[in-house]
Amino acid sequence: MCGILAVFGCVDNSQAKRSRIIELSRRLRHRGPDWSGLHCYDDCYLAHQRLAIIDPASGDQPLYNEDKTVVVTVNGEIYNHKELREKLTSHQFRTGSDCEVIAHLYEEYGEDFVHMLDGMFSFVLLDTRNKTFIAARDAIGITPLYMGWGLDGSVWFASEMKALSDDCERFVSFLPGHIYSSKEGLFLGLEALECLHYLHKAEIFLANEKHDNFLSPALGWCHSRHPYYGCSIYARGRRFNVHASGENASFVLSHSIMAVTKRLMTDVPFGVLLSGGLDSSLVAAVASRKMAELAAACQWGTQLHTFCVGLKGSPDLRAAREVADYLHTRHHEFHFTVQEGIDALEEVIYHIETYDVTTIRASTPMFLMSRKIKSLGVKMVLSGEGSDEIFGGYLYFHKAPNKEELHKETCRKIKALHLYDCLRANKSTSAWGLEARVPFLDKEFINVAMSIDPEWKMIRPNIGRIEKWILRNAFDDEKNPYLPKHILYRQKEQFSDGVGYSWIDGLKDHANNQVTDAMLVNASFVYPENTPTTKEAYYYRTIFEKFFPKNAARATVPGGPSVACSTATAVEWDAAWSKNLDPSGRAAIGVHDAAYEDAAKTPSAMNGA
Repeated sequence: MCGILAVFGCVDNSQAKRSRIIELSRRLRHRGPDWSGLHCYDDCYLAHQRLAIIDPASGDQPLYNEDKTVVVTVNGEIYNHKELREKLTSHQFRTGSDCEVIAHLYEEYGEDFVHMLDGMFSFVLLDTRNKTFIAARDAIGITPLYMGWGLDGSVWFASEMKALSDDCERFVSFLPGHIYSSKEGLFLGLEALECLHYLHKAEIFLANEKHDNFLSPALGWCHSRHPYYGCSIYARGRRFNVHASGENASFVLSHSIMAVTKRLMTDVPFGVLLSGGLDSSLVAAVASRKMAELAAACQWGTQLHTFCVGLKGSPDLRAAREVADYLHTRHHEFHFTVQEGIDALEEVIYHIETYDVTTIRASTPMFLMSRKIKSLGVKMVLSGEGSDEIFGGYLYFHKAPNKEELHKETCRKIKALHLYDCLRANKSTSAWGLEARVPFLDKEFINVAMSIDPEWKMIRPNIGRIEKWILRNAFDDEKNPYLPKHILYRQKEQFSDGVGYSWIDGLKDHANNQVTDAMLVNASFVYPENTPTTKEAYYYRTIFEKFFPKNAARATVPGGPSVACSTATAVEWDAAWSKNLDPSGRAAIGVHDAAYEDAAKTPSAMNGA
């Protein structure tokens, strides 16, 4: 991952302002420690902190068209850049960077090109010929982007809040799947993904999910809410294209393999984050089979590197070791203690820029592991985020009342990924100059997976269909198995649980010692917005406010009740859950094999409510 910062319309364009932009850009250097770049044009600045993955020798940014009238600063990877170059035969490329195609695509097609990009990206582009600019973010929001406004009328964009929060009066999280056009003065929705036509259904999402805290500010500067496109799932008569089990397996398998393969595009050492759960194990299994075919194999070897983190004796460490042995990877196992995790909390919250409890719990071990991985010389990893949202893999999906509700919940979960798992995976790795790629969030894969009749995603224990049965079944190859059966059908563990149950318990104990009963009782007066309801949440909020004290910062974090990572709507699926609101998978009473014992003893839990 790289770090980008762009500022347009500064009243002050003196040397002092240039120095200030450089100073703010340095706050993103952890994201891109390999090189720094800055382009100034009148009152416009485009800065870049580079993490060199493709073409390390010549791909420094900002990047340009032939005569340097178009300037672009990019954070991300464009996986289909070679195919796009073939469409741009009249253009002259200066580097081998995958991101250079953006400048030439703009020159060829104007603003109507972003849907052509296959990858994860946030970018800002300046056309010096008419002093207009555009900013865009990939459809899911895998890479972070924020937009802000200064008191002098300037417009700001940055990969992380910390680069613009001090100089902007107001700032928001940039909406995934959107382009901001200074020429049009509004947001334009991307129609690259069929499934996102309904994932970005503003009328339903805003009205039903009460997420105005983080969406309304963005919509405030649009002329209308038209950027959000509805989807046929919310219309009567929604039809799904894939109905049969055999079709499911064939489509899911082929597109999973394709999604992993395209993300093996690299000129630097890489590996796979392997927790031993289904998703990361499948990514590792596919990657290990493709190693010999890679151009980089002659330089880095054909043995896949895998990485796992956990408390000693944790479920993830045991499962990951077994998968690594089966796949014959070069496995690296990292241990941490509860105290080491607690000691890192302030640094973690500074980097991930949220006070969400689930995200902090899971980000801390990932943050610690990323530092170890980078110390080994690895700069890119593949990770398994997204599968649970697409296939209904979280344990609370066991209680989905019907396929329609399950499908709507998967839509809500994918829609919010940029505020939770994508934010965690990106920022906790980028804190140490490590890039995380997420194959399950490939746009073609999502289109296929979301076209499957959601009946196949319903969990039916009576017929042996557990969570993510579609994905498990697709990789259940008797002749040439990808994974051992018991790993392929292992119950879901959330990352913050799998690293060791005492991790979450230790966090709660620590928070209880830091936050008094009186502090929690008065929380609504101290924090009237997104009021913390537990001592753990209160503790994280105090740390966040120390680094990001502005109202705009706290408004970028979502709120609302959750159980086992559910949305607020899904909490209503089981009456017992409202009494045990906790994002841990163990809060899925009557579902998780290690559910909280005291909760499991309640009458509603024992009756399977």
